[in-house]
Amino acid sequence: MLTLLHEQQATTLPKARASDDSLWLDRQDIEAATGWAWKPEGLCRDEICIPLPRDTARPIVDQDKLDLAAMWRHMGQPVARDATASTWVLGTGPTQRALALTSLEAPDFELPDLDGTLHRLSDYRGKKVFLATWASW
Repeated sequence: MLTLLHEQQATTLPKARASDDSLWLDRQDIEAATGWAWKPEGLCRDEICIPLPRDTARPIVDQDKLDLAAMWRHMGQPVARDATASTWVLGTGPTQRALALTSLEAPDFELPDLDGTLHRLSDYRGKKVFLATWASW
């Protein structure tokens, strides 16, 4: 069993397989875990499509599976995994982070209040928000 962390989502992927630094997923798992769709023209999200690299030392496609880790690196995004390759993280690259910082808009997130009710930051856009954090360590 493999877990993929991406943006604010953790997805368990029973059909995924990992080998070395490769993370092999089918079309359905890629879209469910990342929101990107694997199409004939490449990896696509909304109006953006990134063509699959053709000249690579190792193949990026194996029958009906795509090495998502290799594709993520090709797109200039960070990839990390634990020592057992059972948990993978697909990060956001410095270009996207820099754009978010220049806009002065905090990324959206969701947290529970003391009663357990979930609140999204985006629900409060345009309003002043005070966020107090605390950690026991």
